[in-house]
Amino acid sequence: MLRIDQLLEPVAKHNSVPWTAAWPHDLQKTLIDTMCRYLKSLTIILALSLMLAACSQEVQTPRTAVNSPPASPSPPAAIPTPPTKEAVPITLPVLDALLADEKFRADLKSKLQLTDEQISALRKISSDEVAKLRRSNAENQPGSAEAARQNAIEAIHRAVGIEKSDRLLVLAREHWNKGNEELETKAAKEAEPTMLKGPNAVPKDTRIVVNIPAFRMDVFENGSLIKSYKIGIGYPQFPLPIGLRKAQMIIFNPTWTPPDSPWVDSMNVTPGEVIEAGSKQNPLGPIKIPIGAPSLIHGGKPLSKIGTFASHGCVGLTNSQVEDFAKLLARASGTELSEQSIAAYLKNKTKTRVVKLSKLVPVELRYETIVVEDGKLHIYRDVYDQNTNTEENLRAVLEANGVRFEDLSSEEKTQAMEALNALSSHPKKQAPPKFSVGKGENSSKTAPNATERKAEAERQRKLRNQKEIVIELAAASGKGYPAPANLDTGRGVKTD
Repeated sequence: MLRIDQLLEPVAKHNSVPWTAAWPHDLQKTLIDTMCRYLKSLTIILALSLMLAACSQEVQTPRTAVNSPPASPSPPAAIPTPPTKEAVPITLPVLDALLADEKFRADLKSKLQLTDEQISALRKISSDEVAKLRRSNAENQPGSAEAARQNAIEAIHRAVGIEKSDRLLVLAREHWNKGNEELETKAAKEAEPTMLKGPNAVPKDTRIVVNIPAFRMDVFENGSLIKSYKIGIGYPQFPLPIGLRKAQMIIFNPTWTPPDSPWVDSMNVTPGEVIEAGSKQNPLGPIKIPIGAPSLIHGGKPLSKIGTFASHGCVGLTNSQVEDFAKLLARASGTELSEQSIAAYLKNKTKTRVVKLSKLVPVELRYETIVVEDGKLHIYRDVYDQNTNTEENLRAVLEANGVRFEDLSSEEKTQAMEALNALSSHPKKQAPPKFSVGKGENSSKTAPNATERKAEAERQRKLRNQKEIVIELAAASGKGYPAPANLDTGRGVKTD
């Protein structure tokens, strides 16, 4: 490439005369040709540089949003990041339950080539953990889902190695989420329902929707919400699965077969023995609705367990709730089941009755900690430590409901971000509130005093202990998922 001094060398030799008058014609022509070649080279270089810069920028920032407001701390999210099936926590108690299933053990041998010794080691590790939880009474405590999940990963790594443990976790999630394969086979001829797409999706058909962090179950009939229930959910060590299940039958006065796990020892029952219907040792209550093993919707829960952790991977209801739910489920599925028949079945507590539904009813098990509901923003505690209370998910949920984050007022944004932090898996310590100083005021008088600091600390403590925070959003008026209908809290129907 020509250097600039080479280009200007002819000019330096004739710098004492005007360009056009003093230079010979051949020199002028040489200079013009040289400059044209140089400018052409320079143009090509600049074009290539711009192309490379554009490519570099595209590679480095593939998610940069267009027209993103400058004041926003992060760009709007186009899609939410809810917990997927891959994110469902597999804990040692969950593994213990799965290892009681002969098909799961067979899959471990055929798909992962685990030996009998390795499977025995896994059973011992998982059963020992359940026994420890039972002895310390930690099994029925909230605990930490993240800690339980990490404990399981480390224990499985030690038992079968890292490579096989990763594949084992994938297989375990598949079994935990898909439910009972026999029910799937019976339903194969029917139109297969699917999980509704998008956050806060409102059914247009007949289905059951369970939102785990909200401790809420809804019954939709032909797209209309007809009844809502407050429920008990699985403990963090025994979490409810996430995904689509199906209800195909109602079982009145069910028997119970205790699993082969150490935690049943304190119940004075023998694993594998059938506990008769109506027995005081039977925890299932008067009715159960299978939704794919190992999960059920069943009664038998005391009122104190409604709206909190209550079960080993099931949806728990009081006896009065489950009786009411069974009646609605039969109606929604087009199954003939009168109140007189229900009363007659329940009267004979020792006789099990199975009522097959005329058509299956989809059961969605959702994990949504951010919900726009009837014009209000509901933020729920991240009970299974899925890291869902993030600004990214908030933006996605708002967008799915026709609201932009930028449309919120400053106060609404502040309240929302504070709630996300308070109910997240790992809340961060918040900075003390700022006090503005008015004109002519002494700054010492506006600084927070001891009483104000104490009040703010108490407010933050209450925030951290809440299960739900509700924020009014002017921009969401008339939008979102429907509010509870005829909410049954276990004490009966709630009336506003």
